[in-house]
Amino acid sequence: MLLSEFKNELNSKETISFKLPDGSLVPTHFHVTEVGLITKIFIDCGGTLRQEKKVNFQLWEADDYDHRLHPEKLTKIIEISQEKLNLPDQEIEVEYQGETIQKFGLEVQNGEFVLVSLQTDCLAKDNCGLPADDTTTKQKIQLVDFGDQGGESSCTPSGGCC
Repeated sequence: MLLSEFKNELNSKETISFKLPDGSLVPTHFHVTEVGLITKIFIDCGGTLRQEKKVNFQLWEADDYDHRLHPEKLTKIIEISQEKLNLPDQEIEVEYQGETIQKFGLEVQNGEFVLVSLQTDCLAKDNCGLPADDTTTKQKIQLVDFGDQGGESSCTPSGGCC
C-alpha cells in the first residue's frame, strides 16, 4: 500500500487497528513510534546494483493502556514526517515486535488494515539457473554494438538490430 492510499483510508476511520497475518489484532494500545524512509542499496546475486525505498512505520505496544492513537494524530505524524523527511509516495513496510522484529507489507481488506507476510526472493533467477517466476519475468533482448566500424554503421536493415 502506498503512503497516499494509507492516508486516504485513514481519513475515513474513527479508530485504527492492524490485523496480523494470523488473524489476531495488534493490541489497541499500540503506538506508532517511528515513521521513516528506508533506503536499501544492494547488489543482487546476479551482480545488478539495485535501490529500494519504502516508507516505514514501527508499531510498538507497552503497558500504556490510557492512550490510544487516533487517526487524526497519526495523520499529523505522517504529515510532519512528509515535511521533515521529504517522504515520497512509496510502499509502506510495517515493523512490529513478535519474537523478533518482524516486517510486514500493508493492505486494506474488508475495510481493515492488514499486515501481510513478506517473502524473500531471488532477483536474478536467470543467473542462478532457476526458473523465472512469471510475475517477475522481464523480456530479455540482445544488445548489439551500434558502434562505427570503418566509417560504416554496423546496423543494416537485415542485420537484426532494428
